[in-house]
Amino acid sequence: MCGRFVQVEKPEFYAEWFGAEFVRTETLTPRYNVAPTTKIYAVAEHENARVLTSFRWGLIPSWAKDEKIGARAINARSETAPEKPMFRSSFAGRRCLIPVDGFYEWERRKKGKLPHYVHTTNGEPLPVAGLWSSWHDSQTDDRVLTCTILTGPPNRVVGKIHDRMPMILPRDRWDAWLDPDNADIDELRALLEVYPGHDMTEYPVSTLVNMVSNDTPDLIKRLDTPAVDET
Repeated sequence: MCGRFVQVEKPEFYAEWFGAEFVRTETLTPRYNVAPTTKIYAVAEHENARVLTSFRWGLIPSWAKDEKIGARAINARSETAPEKPMFRSSFAGRRCLIPVDGFYEWERRKKGKLPHYVHTTNGEPLPVAGLWSSWHDSQTDDRVLTCTILTGPPNRVVGKIHDRMPMILPRDRWDAWLDPDNADIDELRALLEVYPGHDMTEYPVSTLVNMVSNDTPDLIKRLDTPAVDET
């Protein structure tokens, strides 16, 4: 699964990178430790335009009565999302891309789990495939945009650490993925292939990332002599 990631660039940068318009609903601070249920930037199609705006991470389907369901839906398995009641309507017509500057995965070791930081070698964001939904909060009468990250089998870089990774879409697949009129499930599935990872790398980092309250550039510093039980 993908449970923590980095999103530190300015929204204007992400918007230009995706060829999208930035629709500011709020300004999010740069974060080195994005956690579930917090707000993130993502790109979706709206009225024939590609738009970057903020979403709450953790998909709440439109039929949900309680927002707490979103905390259990930060990830969706790409293999089963088209059929799952939680995700199938979003997969059919509400897809998004999430700019991820890097993400963390935890490697199981004898003394515990060691976090690794995964990112591109050229410093560009990873365009991660996601799904989104619009949920009506009956308590406040607000309309809440939420999203989830699609995961799949790992490539050779992430496979050394974990058995799942976010689904990353090459640029030539963005149009087909974001098109809300494209409801061909087989075609959409075909877009979600294992990303080769030739431009990705990873290294161990401090267990400080385990604490959501820790959110500084130190979290992505390489550990030359990693220890799982460091304090």
